[in-house]
Amino acid sequence: MPEIAEVETVRNTLKRMILNKKIKEVNIIYSKMIESDIDDFKNILPGKTIMDIKRIGKWLIFDLGKYYLLSHLRMEGKYFVKKHDEEINKHEHVIITFTDNTDLRYHDTRKFGRMNLIKKEDLYKVEAIKKQGLEPTDKNLTANYLYEKIHKKNLPIKTILLDQTIISGLGNIYADEVLFSSKINPLKKGKDITLNECENIKVSSKKVIEEAIKCGGTTIRSYTSSLGVTGRFQQYLNVHKKEGEKCKNCGNIIKKIKVGGRSTYYCPNCQKEDME
Repeated sequence: MPEIAEVETVRNTLKRMILNKKIKEVNIIYSKMIESDIDDFKNILPGKTIMDIKRIGKWLIFDLGKYYLLSHLRMEGKYFVKKHDEEINKHEHVIITFTDNTDLRYHDTRKFGRMNLIKKEDLYKVEAIKKQGLEPTDKNLTANYLYEKIHKKNLPIKTILLDQTIISGLGNIYADEVLFSSKINPLKKGKDITLNECENIKVSSKKVIEEAIKCGGTTIRSYTSSLGVTGRFQQYLNVHKKEGEKCKNCGNIIKKIKVGGRSTYYCPNCQKEDME
């Protein structure tokens, strides 16, 4: 699944390739991806120019002047820029054609991705945007902020870190890496996490995400960032997908468990349950 580093890589790559391009027409092949009115989507986009591409959490935000086009890649979403006369792939569900006869094509094998065309002033009326927590690089993400959010929760800290209303953009890969870097067991309850551990999570989250963005994100399984960009951060993962391998820190064997239904990787020695 694309996480914050992958979405940021897609954003930066798209900015280099489609910024200032003018939309000529829109072809919606799978209409269930569009959350806004289909007729508005088809009629408003033509004539608009891609003025900027922003991001909130895992949401891409295409700035069209008076409007924003919101896009969430979900599990398998990707964008490709192709010539308009190239054959349409069976997994390309939304095609935006520019006046230079190139296409921005949204490709999604599972069809889970979502798009929404809104007026700019309505951005924070969108529930998914309104609920976003602080990003790992936000200066307002402090140990005290985190402690206040989690110290009454009886859920495992791994599950809490996946809650986008607390820290926005962390997904399964980076939650594992953050907890390893913080030396916190993924099963430890939020109510048992100390203020000092919250500081460690804050520092680790910022460090892990910044490094991942520098490396272009992480390529796991079928996800690769769009437009031919692939991440290199998987070379630096410490625990995620490392089941049965030796821990880089202590040499103990990395284990895999399920936490809240999600595959979770950790070092039982470096992340002991009674660690503070």
